[in-house]
Amino acid sequence: MPRNEDNARDEHFWQTVARRYDVEPGPINLENGYFGRMTHRVMEAYQRNIDFINRSNSVHVRQHFDQIGIADIRADLAELMGVSDQAITFSQNATASLQALIRNYNRLQPGDQVLYSDLEYETVKSALNWLERYRGVQVIRIEHAHPASYETLLASYQEAFVRYPRLKLMALTHVTHRTGLVMPVQAIVEMATEHGVDVILDGAHALGQLEFDLPTLGVAFAGFNLQKWIGSPLSLGVTYIAPERLADIDPDMGETHFPLTDIRSRTPHSTPNIPALMTLPTVFAEHRELGGAAGKGARLAYLRNLWVSEARAMPGIEVLTPDDPRLYGAITSLRFTRQADQQRMAERLLNEYNLFTVARSGSACGPCIRVTPGLTTSAQDIDQLIKALAELGG
Repeated sequence: MPRNEDNARDEHFWQTVARRYDVEPGPINLENGYFGRMTHRVMEAYQRNIDFINRSNSVHVRQHFDQIGIADIRADLAELMGVSDQAITFSQNATASLQALIRNYNRLQPGDQVLYSDLEYETVKSALNWLERYRGVQVIRIEHAHPASYETLLASYQEAFVRYPRLKLMALTHVTHRTGLVMPVQAIVEMATEHGVDVILDGAHALGQLEFDLPTLGVAFAGFNLQKWIGSPLSLGVTYIAPERLADIDPDMGETHFPLTDIRSRTPHSTPNIPALMTLPTVFAEHRELGGAAGKGARLAYLRNLWVSEARAMPGIEVLTPDDPRLYGAITSLRFTRQADQQRMAERLLNEYNLFTVARSGSACGPCIRVTPGLTTSAQDIDQLIKALAELGG
């Protein structure tokens, strides 16, 4: 199974992996960061579960799923994540998890400060701005130096912690959705803890492609997606709260379906996508068969490095994501330096080279084009990208 760099280069193996997925004819998809594909096996299980729940309706759900099924699935996910099942609960997606954590964090007083950087997801920024309006806190906004390095990223936060002594809470994205920069989470959390600052981690792009251990990272609060690199049906995310910190997050809007000691009270209670949840054991089995985050991550980093190693030397192309292996994963962004409109260049990649990418803006380093290979991406697809960049960058 693909667990190291040698296996990551094995095109024959990854062709067999690609055959587990249906791919619609059309452009080469280099925007796999939006959401992931399900394998044939997962799709078939999902359809069976939709059919079954539609037939059995509440009889099965009330008698089995609500009592036993969901508990077993939750325990399976906890094992995969290396945490207690009492520390996690399901949500619609990472955004829903992060919004619930932010709005229900109860340790803020008027006049306290909260922090985010230019690289956070827009919904996370707006949630922290909401705290300013409704909780009377001050929002501190910082920008990271470009080009970024491990040292400059740590320096940005160290400076903020010293300059703003009333900081109590900050958002931190593990893998930034704009440039793909992987933040040095453990080191930042250690500094934050020394200054009495809690961290809410946005792990939307991390779970499934990066190897990490939440207790080692020191993170107490986090939100994740199962629908990106884990490969679940859409509509599934995870909320994580370290058990010893559960009291610092209030039940969501007075939620009473679960006891105060149960993390499930910290998210809205509603009827979930039951067939999708029932499909998760198959999803987790497939994820493990592909080598888990180690196997997937090695392959994605290999594909990333194929095009980045060429693009670094190209005139008219700037690669925005560092080559420090601690600071990148699948996603890496670039800019056509001789062109002002990056959206137009993304359109040219599509129309002239059959390559689907996405333009991004909002970070201090400026507009860019995000390139994200996936598990169905081949080295040949990357060769097409290299050819396009060489011709359009000149």
